[in-house]
Amino acid sequence: MPPASILVAEDQTDIRELLVMNLRGAGYEVAAVADGAAALASQSEHSSDLLVLDLMMPGLDGLEVCKALRARGRNTPILMLTAKSTELDRVLGLELGADDYLTKPFSLAELLARVKALLRRADLLRAAQANAGGDGRAIRNGGLEILPAKRQVRFRGASLEFTALEFDLLLHFASHPGHVFSRSQLLDAVWGYTHDGYEHTVTTHINRLRNKLEADPMRPELILTVRGAGYKMRDSP
Repeated sequence: MPPASILVAEDQTDIRELLVMNLRGAGYEVAAVADGAAALASQSEHSSDLLVLDLMMPGLDGLEVCKALRARGRNTPILMLTAKSTELDRVLGLELGADDYLTKPFSLAELLARVKALLRRADLLRAAQANAGGDGRAIRNGGLEILPAKRQVRFRGASLEFTALEFDLLLHFASHPGHVFSRSQLLDAVWGYTHDGYEHTVTTHINRLRNKLEADPMRPELILTVRGAGYKMRDSP
């Protein structure tokens, strides 16, 4: 099996070269560009298995690249790098379709762990698509219907689109209705790692699920908050 291909888009030369060196050392096929326009153009010619995007780049920034790729229907995993530390910047990146982020400065070990987790989810997605001709058994909870093998979701008769990570999170909840999960447990089960300080990533993705599934996201009826404990999907009716 050929190594996974990764595109690094980072305008700071020293950081870009460090990322390329370490990712190649981990066995990945790595290409690198210095701005957002080049990153977007490269994906028109050849879609990488994963993108590492710096938030602040000349021309198109990482958020604009992410938004443009998602608008094209691309579900390529995206890891966003940001020198900013405000919650708003991180949440905005996730709302526009980034799958994960790291705030500079970060350890290379943590970067490699995030990359491995994102690629693992991408492998699971491809395996599910390859097995789409399976028995087709669905998971149902009221008006929610999930076809895991085909990675399809219908809610009250309408098809809904989810990023790979959103789908994985929804499937985890639906597979354990009524079970309460802490944010740390969800990070470990769905993201593939635990790291203090990143629990708000879970909250952001739950909010994204609620925005797509709930009539009133502020008063959810499907994915519930259990005060002081975490989150759960309601028990199946």
